[in-house]
Formats: sequence, C-alpha cells, structure tokens
Amino acid sequence: MDFAFDARTEELRGRLLAFMDEHVYPAEAVAEEQRAALADPWDTPPVVEELKAEARRRGLWNVFLPDAEYGAGLTNVQYAPLAEITGRSPQLAPTALNCAAPDTGNMEVLAQFGTEEQRKRWLQPLLAGEIRSAFAMTEPEVASSDATNIETRIERDGDDYVVTGRKWYISGAMNPRCEIFIVMGKTDPEGADPRRQQSMVLVPRETPGVEIRRAMRVYGYEDHYHGGHAEVVFDGVRVPAANIVGEEGGGFAIAQARLGPGRIHHCMRLIGMAERAIELMCRRAVDRTAFGKPLAGQGVVQEWIADSRVAVEQLRLLVLKTAWLMDTVGNRGAHTEIQAIKIATPRTVADIIDKAVQLHGAGGVGQDFPLAELWAAARTLRLADGPDEVHQRSLARRELKRYR
Repeated sequence: MDFAFDARTEELRGRLLAFMDEHVYPAEAVAEEQRAALADPWDTPPVVEELKAEARRRGLWNVFLPDAEYGAGLTNVQYAPLAEITGRSPQLAPTALNCAAPDTGNMEVLAQFGTEEQRKRWLQPLLAGEIRSAFAMTEPEVASSDATNIETRIERDGDDYVVTGRKWYISGAMNPRCEIFIVMGKTDPEGADPRRQQSMVLVPRETPGVEIRRAMRVYGYEDHYHGGHAEVVFDGVRVPAANIVGEEGGGFAIAQARLGPGRIHHCMRLIGMAERAIELMCRRAVDRTAFGKPLAGQGVVQEWIADSRVAVEQLRLLVLKTAWLMDTVGNRGAHTEIQAIKIATPRTVADIIDKAVQLHGAGGVGQDFPLAELWAAARTLRLADGPDEVHQRSLARRELKRYR
C-alpha cells in the first residue's frame, strides 16, 4: 500500500486548497447572511451558485464519481484527500463541487443501475448541478436499520407502480430544487427471501400524492445547504412501471452498493472536520490566557491536542487502507475495513470536536464558530448509513466466524 499522492491527485489538491482559501472559507459567513434573507429558507443562497460555477471553471466538478464517463474517473485513494479537504467546510464545499450527499449516492445508483432513459431524464441534470434529489428509505414506524422491516409498499397495477408509505429524515427533500426521489419499499412483502422483497422506484417530486410534511431537525439544527431532512408521505403515488430502478427485488442489493461508497465518503470528510477542529483548538489555545498563562501552556490542553493528532493520523490511515482495498479487491473485499471506519471515524471525530468546543467555552456551543454544528454532524453520522451497533454486529460475526 502506497498512499503517496500521485501527480493527478497532487494537482487536484493544489487547485482545491486554493479554491477553499480564495472562495469557500470567505463564503461561509456570506452564505449565512444570504440564507437568512431568502424568501424560502430551504432554497440555495446565491453565493453557493457562484461557488459551483467557480468549481466547474477550475475543473473541480463531480470528482467523486469513479466512472470517467460521468465524473473525474478518480480511484477512492485519489478522491480521499480531496474529500478530506471539503470536509473542512462541510456545508459549502461538497455542494460547490457537486459532491454532496444524498445526490452523490443517487447519481451512483442511476449510473450503475438506471436505464438509458432514467439516466437521460435524471442523471444528466444531477451531474450538471441543475436539480437536487433525495433517497427515501428510513421510516418512523419501524427500525429501519434493518431494511427488511421497511413497510412502504410499491405495488404493481397494470403499467404503473403505486407507492404508499411514510418516510422521515429524507435528506435533501426540503430543497425546492429537489425534483426526484429514489424510494425504497416492498414489492413482494410475503417473499421467502427477506432480502428480495424490496425494490427501488423513481418518484418525481411533483407526482400527485407526494406530501412533504415537515423538516426534521438534527440536534436542533436544520441542514439548509443539503436540503434539510424531511418527513415525506407517499399516499397512493402512481408512477410508470418504467420508473423501477434495476429489477424488482433488487432494492436491498442496490442499497448496499449505494451505501458502501457513501460510508467511505462520509469518513473521508470527517477527517477534514477533525483537522479543522484541531486548527481552531490550536489557534484558541495560543490566543487565550487563563490562570496566568496561555491555554497552550495548560497540561490538559496539550493532552487534548496531542491525543487528537494521534487519533486523526490513525483514522486517516484506516480510511486510506479501506479506499485502497475498495479499489483493488472491491467493496466485498473491503467489508471489514468499511465496517471499521464507519464505527471508529464518527465516534473519534465527535470526541475531537467536543474537545475543541470545551476549549472555546461558551463560544464553542454558539454560532460564531462552526464547532457545534460540526459536532452535531459527526454525532449524527453514528446513525446515518446504519448505526454503530449494526456495523459492530456485522464485524463481530465476521471475526467470530473464523473460530466456529
């Protein structure tokens, strides 16, 4: 395993670092001011569109897609350091590069499993950043971390499918530019194989019966830049049978294919969030004095900084190893490592950010620093794409299998 940056990665890193310094960081405060003045708070601040245009001009567009036909054609190892950099400003940078969830996963699904017509109708405008999308899987009435529990029904009726169900925490659905949902439900609820009961279907937002009921908060925050997290009801929603993604019964497998890259992308960005927290922690430590000496001279602060640095370096190596395995032996061959980074990275990064919050005192929990919102995002990722316990269960079973 050689994790040295190749020439292309080095070039893209240089472009992206300059883009962050010259445009993204200065835009953070501007975006907040503009968002507060929007008629629809879920719409996109004008400065974000300016960032997107600049990113395209600099060749920093759709860099997450490994398929060269649709994206930059980068490997996971090449993309990892770029995703890390965008994680330093998670509200703006991924969106600016058209590399923000849930659109990334949805574009991957359409690229891999969509028909030519589906790709033309939905993938192309997503690739162009003209529309947004949502992935509707989680449900309030069941433990959705077990996808076999899902109760939403997708029933065949002649040349149509009829979708009925209630979803929540559907990321991106509040954004008025969200035009398409990928909805997971059951087409064969009585099927013998519980992993062949589910299917995915494309549901345009404007279809009769689609109701966006409310925005769901995350630790009190509303994620405006990624289109919020909504409760959505599908009440007898009728769509053409041609809107099925892949084949009937293939929803579970497609979900796994979608979540593998999504999990590692989250972990890559989390490393960047941790790096920004350490930077803020160090700047605060040398600028503030307490009990007669700078905070940087306090033993406990030095321990926080040292432990945070060690933890980040460990996590980065584990994420890079996972990326390398995904590139060389595929997602199945990287199963253990994907589970490991999903368990370790959000937990550790949330702890690092918490230390930075503590060092900032009252400022750490307020809006003048990004730390509270970063912590909420990191803590939430212990649930998103599957809770820790699901991954611990899977990882432990794989370990134990060798001894049985």
